[in-house]
Amino acid sequence: MAKAEKYLPVGTVVKLINGTKKAMITGFASTGDTDNKVYDYNGCLYPEGFLSSNQVCLFNHNQIETIYFLGYVDEDEKCFKEELNKVISQMYNSQKETEIETHLYHKKGLWFGR
Repeated sequence: MAKAEKYLPVGTVVKLINGTKKAMITGFASTGDTDNKVYDYNGCLYPEGFLSSNQVCLFNHNQIETIYFLGYVDEDEKCFKEELNKVISQMYNSQKETEIETHLYHKKGLWFGR
């Protein structure tokens, strides 16, 4: 199956680049415990499923090599995806604005232009 648009539905089964096992998407926009980075997806091993909280995998859309099965899509999922895209866009824009402000106004430990 060819790569699809970002934010595949819950239940989608994928193989990640350099992965040895399949993963099933279980959620979106999760942060890592150690790096606080926001990842596109969280998932579990397939076919094992969720075994424990320390076995959740976090990955980004660009890490997907193969889509084996596309999860269930209905009107609820479509509406959810629209809202998810809005929220992610707002998060991204807010993060970029903060980075830009930091680069423009931060000099020698002091804030200028505020």
